[in-house]
Amino acid sequence: MRVEYAELSLKGGRETNQDRICVAVAEDAALMVACDGMGGHAEGERAAEIAQRMVAERFWHTPQPLLDPLGFLHLSLGAAHVAVVTLGLPLPMELRPRATCALCLVQQGSAYWAHVGDSRVYHVRAGRVRERTRDHSHVELLVREGLINPGQVQNHPLRNFVESCLGGEPMLPEMAMSARRPLLSGDLLLVCTDGFWANLDEALIGSSFTAADKPLRDVLANLSEQALLNAGPLSDNTSVAALRFLD
Repeated sequence: MRVEYAELSLKGGRETNQDRICVAVAEDAALMVACDGMGGHAEGERAAEIAQRMVAERFWHTPQPLLDPLGFLHLSLGAAHVAVVTLGLPLPMELRPRATCALCLVQQGSAYWAHVGDSRVYHVRAGRVRERTRDHSHVELLVREGLINPGQVQNHPLRNFVESCLGGEPMLPEMAMSARRPLLSGDLLLVCTDGFWANLDEALIGSSFTAADKPLRDVLANLSEQALLNAGPLSDNTSVAALRFLD
């Protein structure tokens, strides 16, 4: 499997970086992970770290190509949730660490993804966003129902209200899973945290990857810097990983 990939995580205007991002590439499969520790809860940074490490380790210890890609994603999110819940057991419920998570698995000419919360997966083809995940958030519901437009999300008073996440309650959270998505040569996949996508126009995200000869790292740096500029001095952690399918 031939791919090009890059990842970038910036602290922005925050004191610490509670995002964790990684791309794991093996001979027959690749996994992209974006985790965002929820800043309103204790140990958000550790929650994101534990979730990202748990999923990546399961990938490296599973024979590839995976026989059941969606089952792997579902079980990996479940294992990450249990690990974050365990971290927070000594704390009162309202203080327990939590994190959002987005995963994308690429193998055998196809992509599969899953997410919890408002970290996202994007599928870009020919300079346009072909598909993206739908956040587990109140403002996403308002957008889908036409009560607000996407440009109003960033400044909405319920912008940070996430309805599903890893950690907190022991019960498994709501997880969103994709079906198999066939890939064409040149297709691009992104996983990112809300500090990245919330401050960028979707059309800009898609069109930024049209130049195949421009290194992905440079494209990610330009987009991330624009996201921080748009967010202003109180910008959030901004993290993104990209993978271009070349087969």
